[in-house]
Amino acid sequence: MDIEPKAVIAADPAVDGQKILEKFDRESVVRQITNKRITWFITAMAIAYSLFHLYITYNPLPELQARSIHVAIGIGLVFLIYPAHKSQDRTKVPWYDWILFAGSILSTAYLLKEYTAIMTTRGGIPNTTDIVMSIITVILVLEAARRITGLILPILALVFLSYTFVSHLSWMPSRLMTRQYDLADIFGQMYLKTEGLFSSAIGASVTFIFLFILFGAFLSKSGMGQLFNDLSLALAGAQKGGPAKVAVISSGFMGSINGAAVANVVGTGAFTIPLMKKIGYSKNFAGAVEASASIGGQILPPIMGASAFIMAETTGVSYATIALAALLPALLYFLGVIAQVHYRAGRDNLQGVPKADLPKVKEVLKERGHLLLPIFGLVYFLYISMPIGYAAFYTILLTIVISMIRKETRMSPRDVLDALADGARQSLSVMTACAVVGIIIGVVTLTSFGTVMTSSITSLGAGSLFLTLFFTMIASMILGMGLPSIPAYIITATMAAPALAAFDIPILVAHMFVFYFGIFANITPPVALAAFAGAGISGGDPMKTGFQALKLSIAGFIIPYLFVYNPAMLMIDTTGVATNAKEFPLPEISAIVLIVITSIIGILALSAAVEGYFHMRMNIISRLILGSGALLLIVPETYTDIIGLFIVAVMIALNVMNSRKQQSISV
Repeated sequence: MDIEPKAVIAADPAVDGQKILEKFDRESVVRQITNKRITWFITAMAIAYSLFHLYITYNPLPELQARSIHVAIGIGLVFLIYPAHKSQDRTKVPWYDWILFAGSILSTAYLLKEYTAIMTTRGGIPNTTDIVMSIITVILVLEAARRITGLILPILALVFLSYTFVSHLSWMPSRLMTRQYDLADIFGQMYLKTEGLFSSAIGASVTFIFLFILFGAFLSKSGMGQLFNDLSLALAGAQKGGPAKVAVISSGFMGSINGAAVANVVGTGAFTIPLMKKIGYSKNFAGAVEASASIGGQILPPIMGASAFIMAETTGVSYATIALAALLPALLYFLGVIAQVHYRAGRDNLQGVPKADLPKVKEVLKERGHLLLPIFGLVYFLYISMPIGYAAFYTILLTIVISMIRKETRMSPRDVLDALADGARQSLSVMTACAVVGIIIGVVTLTSFGTVMTSSITSLGAGSLFLTLFFTMIASMILGMGLPSIPAYIITATMAAPALAAFDIPILVAHMFVFYFGIFANITPPVALAAFAGAGISGGDPMKTGFQALKLSIAGFIIPYLFVYNPAMLMIDTTGVATNAKEFPLPEISAIVLIVITSIIGILALSAAVEGYFHMRMNIISRLILGSGALLLIVPETYTDIIGLFIVAVMIALNVMNSRKQQSISV
């Protein structure tokens, strides 16, 4: 089937991306203000917000001050940019949002004014005014979160907050009972300490996440998105099932940088999904491919949607160790998705895009290839153990300089200002989510709820590591439903990861485990926002698309179990290492090579079994046998590798021979 060149390089005009975004991504429901003075004011505030973070990278403020300013200005911008509800007139800012904006600024102004007294003469003990300001700030943060992330996260925070008021009552289960807390205990924890609203989650947002979101905004302004799209098309577009492979590659790269799964689905899916449908992929499968790839970007180094930096802050493990640990599992995940795409194309005889309609790799790299240099620069800065904040700062500067190499990518002063403003706006959802998560962290720290959650998971596991992993997975997926990846990870790391410590699972391995399942909640029905967005573009059924995405991501649900049982998959040797270890030696090269080879063969065989095709279609019995052999290969044990390799080799050989027989008969 001929495909016009325009269809390759442009989004389908029939797809209303903004409408789909607004339906599945509350963050996209923004005002379009007609008053230029107000627009300029908001833009100036956003630029100042970005410059503030660049300034404190080299001129740090005390933690409580920096975090409170970060939250106050951020939620103030939320009230100016995001309407109270979708149906509200978005062309103006109503009077009550100006009051909320003023209240947010007042919340940090008061804290800055009283900072010395709070830290010295009052020793962190709240007075009446402190409590009032804390309550106001909590309310403002919850309302900002409702506007930008939806209801799930604020309701979850309110449930936790209400627990502190009733945890001492006699009707509470004995395991959940605590001492009685007064307003000073609760709201002092939330406002005057770095264990509530201004917790380590906000600390990571101030120090790392904001800068990397800003870095992504600069990359986007310089044309990085176009580079990924064109390069993916040039590399994979002409192959069998090419558009689907393009979607996997481009969405994976973009997802790693921006970490916004739903926005990524809509952004890249607007042109990859129509292309997939044109060559013959079903609506549900096309939407699922885009969703699976976009989610996978958040486990792909070097940036991992900024989640790697949260993990570094939470665990104390260096970013370099986390990025290296995440590499092999992420590559195996994408291998599984691409393999299923390939086998589906072979099964249904789906061809690629004609080469004449595609850009050439050499031309793409000549025009925009230099934009990859900032990413390589970032990796180098982190490799030499440069502080993460400094690395982000220098990489932003490097992006501006590198963009000057060619006219097509050159950033003007206006582009720089736009990138500063865009980065600030894009950071608001993460900042607000981290602040709300701080309420949950504050309650967990103040009470014994975290210990209760951990002991409950351990009790359900009944002393079995596998059952404990299973219940931890379920808890992580429930906690991650409908949430952005970063707050999903923070919550699961706080509530579920400690359960694995009872089995001497190192902290890095435990956090990687819950990180995976907190993220994959976004493609797991009944709440699968990324898949629903994909269905919105493809015109498919949302639930069927969700289940299709679940099938495409099957490797992602197996791999975390594997690296718990064999941490060599994470490029670490945990032999004799303490549970709270922050550094790990590399495993033996032979162990890495063996696990890479067996895992690759296992993932490819599993994908063939799931799709029911290798060289020819397979019946259900053959698929079950091949799938069993694949799982045995993936399980990191020598005897299972031998048995699995034998089964896979026999089944593939039979498939190839039957295929040749069929071809000879047809000839």
